[in-house]
Amino acid sequence: MRPILLALAMLPSVTGAEMVRVPAGTYRPLYGRPGDAPTVVAAFHLDRDPATRGEYLAFVRANPTWRRGAVKGVLADRRAYLADWRGDLDAGDAADLRRPVTGVSWFAARAYCAWRGKRLPTVLEWEYAAAASATRRDAARQPRFVQQLLTLYTTRPHPLPAITAAGAAGVANHYGVRGMHGLAWEWTADFNSVLVSDDSRGVGARDHDLFCASAAIGATDPANYPAFLRHALRAGLTGRAAVETLGVRCAA
Repeated sequence: MRPILLALAMLPSVTGAEMVRVPAGTYRPLYGRPGDAPTVVAAFHLDRDPATRGEYLAFVRANPTWRRGAVKGVLADRRAYLADWRGDLDAGDAADLRRPVTGVSWFAARAYCAWRGKRLPTVLEWEYAAAASATRRDAARQPRFVQQLLTLYTTRPHPLPAITAAGAAGVANHYGVRGMHGLAWEWTADFNSVLVSDDSRGVGARDHDLFCASAAIGATDPANYPAFLRHALRAGLTGRAAVETLGVRCAA
């Protein structure tokens, strides 16, 4: 994207954090029927960077019911929710406050985005934006891009780097969005809308070793292993799950 167009696409959010306008287009989801036409995606806005600990700290300061010591168990796994924070209102030092927040449940992520006057992106919106490389709107079927994502997924830094203006969140993609692959996994509004092999309720009885390849059934691109990983992660989640590597980015 040309610099002037990229600047026009970035809009300030209600909190001052930058949002990027993702234009309308078409996208072929990982799961579909042969011959299906590409899915139309309407234009939307997406946070340029994932939410940081500092931004989430402001949320829990303003909303005491979402503090680690007060959150209800039906809304978040209290053993894992913000588990790497020092205390209810202590998210760490100055560098920690700039790191992506993780360990938040879907209910918490949704409430956070609503508090910001935003919402969680849908799976379709997230995947549509995440399919972009630095130079192409849809690089999901480019072998080099797929390999780059696999490398990012298998070499995630710990702790996650601080997000700075210098671009620690990674190179911006074609739309100007950063860090969709190299930092934390991210919640989506309808995370459990795609059934990889069965739904995310009561999965303990199934034989994963025997049936793991079934996820490839119905896939439009069996070679898109990064997309399989993302869908497999979502299929294993519940709304109250809080995972050390799972964060949030808002849409509007």
